[in-house]
Amino acid sequence: MRLVHLDLKGAAPRVSYLEQVFPLLSQLGANGVLIEYEDMFPFKGELEILRSPYAYSEEDIERIQQLAEQHKLEVVPLVQTFGHVEFILKHEKYQHLREVERFPNSFNPHVPDTLALLKSVLSQVMEKHRRSTWIHIGADEVFHLGEGTDSKNWMSRHKGDVGTMYLKHIKEVLGFLTAQYWGLRVLMWDDMLRKISVGALRAPRSPWGWWHWWSRPAAVQFLTKYVESGFEAVWFASAFKGTTGPAQAWTPLSYHLKNHLSWLKVMQAVPRLAPLRLQGVVLTGWQRYDHYSVLCELLPVSIPSLAICLQTLVNGGFTEEAKRKVLDVLGLESVQLEQSTCEGRGAFPGVEIYHMVEQVNGHLKESILKALDEESAIKGWFSPYHRKRHFGNPRNMESFGSKVLKLHEDWESFVRDLRAQLERIYFPDTVEEWLEENVNPYLDQLRDLVRDYR
Repeated sequence: MRLVHLDLKGAAPRVSYLEQVFPLLSQLGANGVLIEYEDMFPFKGELEILRSPYAYSEEDIERIQQLAEQHKLEVVPLVQTFGHVEFILKHEKYQHLREVERFPNSFNPHVPDTLALLKSVLSQVMEKHRRSTWIHIGADEVFHLGEGTDSKNWMSRHKGDVGTMYLKHIKEVLGFLTAQYWGLRVLMWDDMLRKISVGALRAPRSPWGWWHWWSRPAAVQFLTKYVESGFEAVWFASAFKGTTGPAQAWTPLSYHLKNHLSWLKVMQAVPRLAPLRLQGVVLTGWQRYDHYSVLCELLPVSIPSLAICLQTLVNGGFTEEAKRKVLDVLGLESVQLEQSTCEGRGAFPGVEIYHMVEQVNGHLKESILKALDEESAIKGWFSPYHRKRHFGNPRNMESFGSKVLKLHEDWESFVRDLRAQLERIYFPDTVEEWLEENVNPYLDQLRDLVRDYR
């Protein structure tokens, strides 16, 4: 199985965009999507507070599944059940369920309300995913586990450690899912499992290789441990975007290709670890590092990377055949891996945004700072001192005025077009956030100068 991860805790696309993307995923070799809804799920009743103002409707969730089915993509919902639950624990209503009162990251597994809440969340998600045969329960990066008072008391009473406590909670979640949904298979990230002994781990569950840059020996070492623990199947998780910096706006192509080539080497080692078998790969595409961080690369920006990575897995390397397929499907002339650029107009969903973000990334900051820093008349006759006191010599101001006004007009016109393109794919909160983070820090400086000049 080759699942593409759609991380909806930031820049969740409109369903109309997914209508264009799903056929592309299928063409490129994906056969499933791992959907991390977070606050985009249409929670109801007691849980309604968790919904984003732009959350998908129940009809949207149904439409997404119909689209997936139409394009032979298996839908695997992802619901975080231990760590990364800021979207729940940020609410005052659920603050009492935090492991450490100050931090909204992780659940306190000792409060009965935690499991009750999770059952409710999982039930609502599964009720809308009747066709799904898999669910992913997250369970990675449970920061501060063991630091809360209840956890310290539990470890002291039971002479246990953080690993035992972690497994106890996971088994409760698994127990609920397997009892409630017959035949449902459960997936989870494995970073927390790596610290737990073979003896404690013995259980028939599939761990997921999560780290994107495992060296081959390290990966094989963990896999050997899972074989000894009685695991029969393993999944790997690579990354096509969202791992090279929390504020990364442009996807580095060669980095993500190397990541997949590394995983291919690990895959070649799996047959030597029988009876362990490789069940599938998830190509992760993180949209935020957590609920509170800024946006990583937008999905349209990372489609060339996704295409390269998927075709690398399909062909066992980035062969000539893989390269030709990527160029044909995306309507491109060539790909420059080291420069992370693509030549040609392109014909993939959101290609306009791809080209416009390239302009923002490569020219916006540079052109504005160059105009403001290198224009000696601005530094000499229109300094912050002049602007604050509203005085200046018109003769000298006119020497830079037309140039600055033209630059301002050009970028404002460009940003209006960019906003219109973003609004076709994204909800208003994403559009505002992306422009606020990537455009306004530079354009606002120019806007302020033009305002004072006028």
